[in-house]
Formats: sequence, structure tokens, C-alpha cells
Amino acid sequence: MDGLLLNTEDIYTLCADNVLLKYGRPRLPWSVKAQLMGVPGSNNGDTFHNWAQLPISRELFEKERKEQELLHFPECEILPGAQKLLLHLNKAHNTNGMKIQIALASSSEKYQYDLKATKLENKEFLDLIREEYRVLGDDPRVQHGRGKPAPDIYLLALQTINSKLPVGISEIVPEECLVFEDSVPGVEAGRRAGMRVVWVPHPGLFAQWGEREKAVLAGRTGLIEIGNEEQLGEVDDGFGEYFSTLEDFPYAKYGIEVPV
Repeated sequence: MDGLLLNTEDIYTLCADNVLLKYGRPRLPWSVKAQLMGVPGSNNGDTFHNWAQLPISRELFEKERKEQELLHFPECEILPGAQKLLLHLNKAHNTNGMKIQIALASSSEKYQYDLKATKLENKEFLDLIREEYRVLGDDPRVQHGRGKPAPDIYLLALQTINSKLPVGISEIVPEECLVFEDSVPGVEAGRRAGMRVVWVPHPGLFAQWGEREKAVLAGRTGLIEIGNEEQLGEVDDGFGEYFSTLEDFPYAKYGIEVPV
């Protein structure tokens, strides 16, 4: 959701910067932010604070950052191509005539999701994904500490889809799924789940990782070590691809048929 469907990654940076500047610290650079994106709790974790060296406690930083989020998340906007993509996928079928199913797997917690859906336009947009198919970062079904880059959140999203399929319809398997991601740990989570992944990063993130694009698409950056190396993809195995934008997405390339 963040940085893929909505411009909230820029807002996360703004909220952090406002607190950092208040205490005489520099703005959050992409070299650090790139390590935080997509990881639950990373905005107040060791990587951030080891760099930030703030003269306040983590608890106070969290309080002041959340105050900034309350102000700025309701202002978020839909990213180019995202609305068209969801509208198309909601009426699309695969080459066998089966309806395309959509789920959301986001590291955002419920209170953050609700803030981002404050504007009617944003709520109607996010409602293109059915509520029962949304898996958020504080979902109790996701074991603590098993957020991205672990595959659990994507496997749970698939499980929610399969649980709602009509009687007589075969369950969808991971290799039939396509993950849309903007973060590096998110790409790895999708690859570990055995799913195909398209990576649509923020230009600032791509500037940090673009030279290692093949490793990112295979989930082999080693950014966060969680073991289970057998779950990772292989470089150039065709299960990962980079796109600079969601605009003009090539549905046919992925076996998706959108009615005219």
C-alpha cells in the first residue's frame, strides 16, 4: 500500500524529518530510509535510532511521530496508475476465464490504514480491495516478528482468498500469484512465498538499489537475515521484474485479460 498505491512513503519521511529537525538532527537520508521501508516497526527500530542519535527516548519519538502522522496521513494521495490498476484487476480474468482475486498485504497498522483512508476519494479507492482480503501489520494472525521479509503476510493473504472461493473452484497456489511491491523486504517476502513479483520502487529507493536490481528481484539482498535460504529466488529466474510505474501495466504478459 505505502509507496505503491499511496504516496505515503514521502509522508513517512516528512513526519520523521519534522521530529528530527525539531531536535537539531539532519533529515532522514535515502541511504537509511531504504533499510526501513516495508519492515514492521522499523520507523522506531535500531537501524533508525543508531543513525538518528536523538536526545529523546524512543517512546517520546514514537509519540511525536504519531502526532505528525495524525496531521499528514489524511493528506495522502493515490499514486499514478494505481486506481486504474485496481479498477482493471477487479473486472479481469486469467486466460482460463477465472476471475482475478485481489488482496492487500501491508506492514501498516490498522490505525495508520484508517488515517490514510480519511478522504472519501482514498476510502473509495482502498475499498476496491475487500475488507476481508486486507492483511495489515498488526493482524493477530501474523506471528510477531514474522513481518516482511518473511513470507507469512503474503501466504495469509492468499489463504484469505482461498477461504472465500466458490465451491468447486480449485484453490490458488503461490506460483499463480503476482505480488506488487515497492520495498526491498517486500519483494523478498513475495519471493519467499513462492510468488511472482513486480517491483515498483520510489525513484529515491531505486537510486539506492538499482545497481543491485537482479539481487532485489531474487530476494537476495541480505538486508535482513531470517534464515530459510531455500525460500529465496534465483537471479534471472523470471519470477521478478522491475517497473518504474504502475501506469500502462502489461496485463497480457502475466496472463491477465481485462475486458474492453
